[in-house]
Amino acid sequence: MFNIFKISLVLLLVFSIFILNEERALAEAQLTDEESIDRVVAEMSLEEKVSILVGPGMSGESLVGLTDAGVPGAAGNINGVPRFGIPAIVLADGPAGLRINSTREGTEETFYATAFPVATAIASSWNTDLAKEVGDAVGEEIKEYGVDIWLAPALNIHRNPLTGRNFEYYSEDPLISGKMAAAVVNGVEDNGVGTTIKHFVANNQETNRLSVDAIISQRALREIYLRGFEIAVKDAQPWSVMSSYNRLNGSYTSANQELLTKILRDEWGFKGFVMTDWFGGYESLKVIFEEGNSVSDVVAQMQAGNDLLMPGTPNQTQALIDAVKSGKLDEKILDRNLKNILKVVLQTPRFKEYRYSNKPKLKTNAEISRQVATEGMVLLKNKQKVLPLNSDAKIGLFGNGQIETIKGGTGSGDVNTAYTISIAKGLDENFELDQDLLARYATYVSTLRGLKEYQKPPHSFFEQKPQIPEKPLRDNEISAVVEKTDIGVIVIVRNSGEGGDRKNEKGDFLLTDEEQKMIERVSNAYHKVGKQVVVVLNIGGVIEVASWRDKVDGILLSWQPGQEAGYAIADVLSGRANPSGKLATTFPMDYGDVPSAANFPGDDPVDPSKVVYEEGIYVGYRYYDKFDIKPAYEFGYGLSYTSFEYSNLKLNSNIFKDKIRVTVDITNTGKVAGKEVVELYLNAPDNKLDKPIQELKGFAKTKLLQPTETQTISFEIDARTLASFDENKSAWLAEAGKYELRVGASSRDIRKRAFFKLKKDLIVEEVNDLLEPTN
Repeated sequence: MFNIFKISLVLLLVFSIFILNEERALAEAQLTDEESIDRVVAEMSLEEKVSILVGPGMSGESLVGLTDAGVPGAAGNINGVPRFGIPAIVLADGPAGLRINSTREGTEETFYATAFPVATAIASSWNTDLAKEVGDAVGEEIKEYGVDIWLAPALNIHRNPLTGRNFEYYSEDPLISGKMAAAVVNGVEDNGVGTTIKHFVANNQETNRLSVDAIISQRALREIYLRGFEIAVKDAQPWSVMSSYNRLNGSYTSANQELLTKILRDEWGFKGFVMTDWFGGYESLKVIFEEGNSVSDVVAQMQAGNDLLMPGTPNQTQALIDAVKSGKLDEKILDRNLKNILKVVLQTPRFKEYRYSNKPKLKTNAEISRQVATEGMVLLKNKQKVLPLNSDAKIGLFGNGQIETIKGGTGSGDVNTAYTISIAKGLDENFELDQDLLARYATYVSTLRGLKEYQKPPHSFFEQKPQIPEKPLRDNEISAVVEKTDIGVIVIVRNSGEGGDRKNEKGDFLLTDEEQKMIERVSNAYHKVGKQVVVVLNIGGVIEVASWRDKVDGILLSWQPGQEAGYAIADVLSGRANPSGKLATTFPMDYGDVPSAANFPGDDPVDPSKVVYEEGIYVGYRYYDKFDIKPAYEFGYGLSYTSFEYSNLKLNSNIFKDKIRVTVDITNTGKVAGKEVVELYLNAPDNKLDKPIQELKGFAKTKLLQPTETQTISFEIDARTLASFDENKSAWLAEAGKYELRVGASSRDIRKRAFFKLKKDLIVEEVNDLLEPTN
């Protein structure tokens, strides 16, 4: 009996020691800091590792469904593993603000976010300080609503004006795109939350976007399509990068090791993690939802350095587990990718157990949205100084868009906000509108919108509300309004969004017959009695303007200016805000002038399996300038209510080693305060490599200059700035010869020039010979 008791004690002691050791091991394997990551990964089971590398899937009916981590309407999650102290991480969409649901079950509270101007409008401000303010404001909302990582900003290139998501992207130029994105990233991440720059790379169309093969030369990739991402990574180090849906020169970007590892990490020094776009790598979403049994090549994605598969499916999870067990995939690859994610998890509010309030500073952020909107608006025409308007001006306001003002595009870039200030409301509170005309428009729009054919289908994520035809105008109706008012204002609206590209058709890129008639009849009636007409463009992307611009006296491009739209437009029309925006994308005379018009969205208009970027580096102004094609409004163009003089351009190469410092004085020579965008272009020798006539190499915006006030603007030029990509050498090459620096108010309004010489060819940077087209 004693022996049995003794044996029992020994066994109990042994078991206790085993339990203590297990608890000690578990305690040692808690995620606490970067030094703990290796220990945690070593202790994790294969299934636990895969659970983090593959998202938890989607719930609810929406494609950007309801997550299980406490933030309804967020786009997805990264799974946690509680026994190692790894929390679930919440991801939510952008880029015009935070996209989450505004209402939730079980509470009367609302959870609205601020809708900021679209990215193209922000870029049109040419103000990186302002872009950072947007980031700061969005970051505050992200943090206070319990989100960890924002799936934005997006910085694909405006290759073609008909791309459906151009409003989410900044510019046709990679320098602006990269600098603006970096500023937003820095602003957001100053709040201790993360960003995801996207869509990496060449997601420059929505048509067949899930599998279209973009065939691009290595030089065009390096100089145009990769360059903005490179700038954003090096200047801001975003927490994550989202690979795009499309293929690039034959390979899906999410399974392209050269792109995701050799370029992104090895060349650029990216330190975060890479995630797929939602279901990225699949041939089609239809396969996933209807057949439910198809998986992308998860092994290739993991090997390429695509760390996280989103939103994740059970099939992907099982495929990874099976691949490791069969020896097809080395578990060390999973460990590597897992460590990339865990390094970011350590920085998140959820890991730090931040107690979010669900009460961000919406009022303050709305004021920022309004300021950004005014500074991003572009004054395209101002004949006889029709603008600004007097505060007592009596306005006849025409166009359906005065009622249905568009704050931003559709899809994942939309924001659920408390309100959108319509153009009618904004102008009505600042000027004297013809109330009878306003009431007729309100009745007309509400009546048609109540009809079934003009309603958006329920549970529709990609589809937009059908456009209502412009309200018919009778001659006596127009005449009565002209008699009672001082000026006519016409509103033209356009919208687009994720899932579809725009068309070179009436009602989209082209004005409808009704819109053309409205402009002509209203303008004729006002001009007949010596009064003027202004058009406000509430649009997300470029439209045709050449056919009608001479019929009106003023054109204000407001873009899609966010939730404060009407107030911001009133600020500019009244002169409270002096327009200082300039075009970051070219307005062509005709769609046929666009360099990619012949091969957008693809070679086969019925089922485009690939698209060949035949224009190479000649995107936007690079093309128009090189081949002497006159645009309607050139890149960098924008008017002001004041005027500016450029003087005293100087180059100094002695102050900074291996750099040239460029300075120029900007003086306000007008009668009102204003800001000026200063653009620096470079004309380089083309002895060996064909070159554009000029390329943007720097930009800056002055402070608010009072009349007669001068500010010195400075730029720095280094060797990389001079270089073009030589495909034969796989290197950035600055050619010997004479260089010309051009400082101006637009790409075709150069005010000052200076010259310098490079004595011999200079290879600035050698890179791996990557990403060559397969055909």
